[in-house]
Amino acid sequence: MAQESFEDIVDTFEFLDDWEERYRHVIDLGKAMETLAESLRVPATKVEGCASQVWLVPEIEGQGADAVFRFRGDSDAMIVRGLIAILQALYSGLTARAALEIDAPAELARLGLNDHLSSQRSNGLRAMVQRIRELCERSVAA
Repeated sequence: MAQESFEDIVDTFEFLDDWEERYRHVIDLGKAMETLAESLRVPATKVEGCASQVWLVPEIEGQGADAVFRFRGDSDAMIVRGLIAILQALYSGLTARAALEIDAPAELARLGLNDHLSSQRSNGLRAMVQRIRELCERSVAA
């Protein structure tokens, strides 16, 4: 079950009539995000496999499977910043264990993103989800 903030995005997408409006909404979500400090835009936080520059910085409170997972992120592309905001709504605030139980492809399919993103953007979105899963797996293993 997705978090309330993600459900709000799903509800908004259902309300918006066409994909142009939905793209604008994704971009607006990205614009509302806080910019990541340059000092955090380093190779260790960069997500490989994205056409745009993408950085994800984990903020894990606690240890093990019950650690609370949050992350900050940024990109040089506004649509990708919006995708990061969607992933934050999906994952941030969950325990590492609960985050690993999220079926991201199924949840994101509820938004219809795979049908309306370019193949490069879809690959980048998968790379971001994979990075999030890796961060949570490390937390659970700790």
